[in-house]
Amino acid sequence: MQPFGPPAPVVRFFGWATLFMLAAFLINNILVSWFGFPGLGSLSQGGADPRAFVVIGLYLAALILAVLYVWKTGNVALRWDALAITAFNAYLIRACFFAVLFVGIADAAIAFLRVEGLFTGLVSDNMVSEFNRVQFLAPWIHFPLIILAFIVAIFTRTLGFHWLALMIVAAELLIVVSRFVFSYEQALMGDLVRYWYAALFLFASAYTLLEEGHVRVDVLYAGFSPRRKGAVNAIGVILFGMTTCWCVLIMGMGSPQAIINAPVRNFEISQASTAGMYVKYQMAAFLGVFAVTMLIQFVAYLFEAVADKRGEPGHKDHLGASPS
Repeated sequence: MQPFGPPAPVVRFFGWATLFMLAAFLINNILVSWFGFPGLGSLSQGGADPRAFVVIGLYLAALILAVLYVWKTGNVALRWDALAITAFNAYLIRACFFAVLFVGIADAAIAFLRVEGLFTGLVSDNMVSEFNRVQFLAPWIHFPLIILAFIVAIFTRTLGFHWLALMIVAAELLIVVSRFVFSYEQALMGDLVRYWYAALFLFASAYTLLEEGHVRVDVLYAGFSPRRKGAVNAIGVILFGMTTCWCVLIMGMGSPQAIINAPVRNFEISQASTAGMYVKYQMAAFLGVFAVTMLIQFVAYLFEAVADKRGEPGHKDHLGASPS
């Protein structure tokens, strides 16, 4: 694959502007939801908070950075851009898989000790009560493990969901054996399976898109030429893929009370609180991870599709043939 190719400033600006705007949106979401910054809607009200202009500055900076980047790298090939974006997205997905693996094992172990009363005698009474509070577990157990996962993901190149799928099978097998052989079952066992299942399907979606693994209704598409397939893919990515991802992000993270932000901010747990795992708030965040990783991959997919439309070399054949 050649790093340089025919200029494509419009498409590259659109794609990189999308990524920079996504970064600005996520930073703005943190500022609004966790640090009390006003949203853009406050500008339409009298006496707007000056901090609202920080939000405007974020989005303006995103557009300026996109312009500067495309201008500075004007002859970079579309497929080279797509390769770099996919590599970053693979790291992000890999880190998320390790995060749910580490947190799932740790929180399930803590839940088991809590349910069986095994903490008594191991730690002080004050710590026993702390292990019953998600407000303690999230910052002191979950978050450090998530940070560790992002560090581990730097030193490994496997995406990790193959191992996660194996862990799901092991967790299901444990439920079957403990229920029908030992007549023992706890809510935490089902929670662990649901937690890992949700992560597996939502996090693997972007990788599946990369490998053309999603179901495609190709009544007409299968007979198209590579150039026409590229045009159809590019249009579909913009009209349907990116639009869907932005809808999920805006509806789920558009305000502190939105359907993703609210459970995360409140560290929401399941109704079977003391008998189950304290990870329900993370499962709400999985939707955000899904939308973010899919949007990033859609940008790479757009670049690949436009390169196909232009007949550029390096097309990736997902059926196992050699690249053309």
